[in-house]
Amino acid sequence: MLIRPALAALLLLPALASCGADGTEEPKSDAEACTYTKDGQEPARDVKLPPGTPDHSGKVAVTMKTTVGDLHLSLDAKNKPCTVNSFLSLVKQDYYDKTGCHRIGHDAPYLFLQCGDPTFSGYGGPGYTIPDELTGDETYAAGTLAMARTQSPNSGGSQFFMVYGNSTWPPDYATFGTFDSSSIRILQGVGAKGSDGNEHPNEKVDITDIVVR
Repeated sequence: MLIRPALAALLLLPALASCGADGTEEPKSDAEACTYTKDGQEPARDVKLPPGTPDHSGKVAVTMKTTVGDLHLSLDAKNKPCTVNSFLSLVKQDYYDKTGCHRIGHDAPYLFLQCGDPTFSGYGGPGYTIPDELTGDETYAAGTLAMARTQSPNSGGSQFFMVYGNSTWPPDYATFGTFDSSSIRILQGVGAKGSDGNEHPNEKVDITDIVVR
């Protein structure tokens, strides 16, 4: 899941040219501190940096309330603590509330819905980046939740994508959770309605609230 063909628009492409140093990292344990780096960009919404020490461990159950139905997520704070920590920090600050999911892929093998940009442009972010928590063994089966990023390593921020059909990207996008079969069916219904000429889903999908259960 990557960013658009400019400096900062996260999107999902079949292949990307890599830029910068190798950002692959081994997953961190729950106890390790997280480092978040300000990116010099104006944040899409005014938010604070996430805490340096994750507040959660293990699995974190989350309900994402949307205009097409509730999506039930399970976040993997054990293996992706810094990614989950950032996501939950943004949730706590209502960053995702009343935002639209701006990009959909509805042709195999790239079946996904991309969300997390309050500007709906594909270029918006929280004003900081997070480290790529990658193992090199990432796969993107239906029900996978993963971070979007640019062609550069360690460039993820707030944008994420939800895979509703088995997809075949390279292992460059940090997975940090899953969603259940009922949620997959909801997103498959959105995907079946296709997209407009700008990759926006024909069926509007807005996030109204995200609740940690």
